[in-house]
Amino acid sequence: MSDSTTVAVVGTDTGVGKTVVTAGLTHELRDRGVDARAIKPAQTGHPPDDDAAFVADACRTDEAAICLRYLEEPLAPRVAAERADDPLEYEPLLADCRRECEQVPVALLEGIGGLRVPLAGDREVIDLVADLASSAVVVTRSGLGTLNHTALTVDALERRGVDVPGIVCNEYEGASVAERTNPRELERMTERPVETVPPLSGSDPAALADGVRDGLSRSFADRLVEKA
Repeated sequence: MSDSTTVAVVGTDTGVGKTVVTAGLTHELRDRGVDARAIKPAQTGHPPDDDAAFVADACRTDEAAICLRYLEEPLAPRVAAERADDPLEYEPLLADCRRECEQVPVALLEGIGGLRVPLAGDREVIDLVADLASSAVVVTRSGLGTLNHTALTVDALERRGVDVPGIVCNEYEGASVAERTNPRELERMTERPVETVPPLSGSDPAALADGVRDGLSRSFADRLVEKA
């Protein structure tokens, strides 16, 4: 499909909530009638980690997500592949991702850790994002320390020609001065809209995805729908 759109969901670090945000956005788009699919280029720490399966469970259909490579050790993909003597080459991975992204009107490319994580050969996650995605949603922590990491992530994406339509501060409670002031400061520093998602409990993927959808504003989801 030449008119397909790829939106990356990237994080400032590992464990910031990329998967649950990807699940929420994929679920929202599919509920709006958009044939959206989450693409995980490579999953490390498998098993038990399986981000694509989480998104599929959240959307209640295997059609909602796919993972292209699984690696056992919870390390950067390049390192995990090298230690497993399981060749992971950038160009074939890029071609596989591009093929999958072009199968649907909107593909949500979920990152692996942060942007500078070694992916394959001498390429990093940011190289794949820049080669595939026209825009990227940045998921970040809400508390102290997030300003620097988030601003640097946005800057890195913009230098590679990737637009940032929004930032998501995950697990936002507003319990500290840093948390309460960070969203406004990030908007000032990056000139990008900032959304907040509260801490979500439980283990049901669908319920967690619904919590993300409830936390994000209507206009945030609208901007992604417009790309479809």
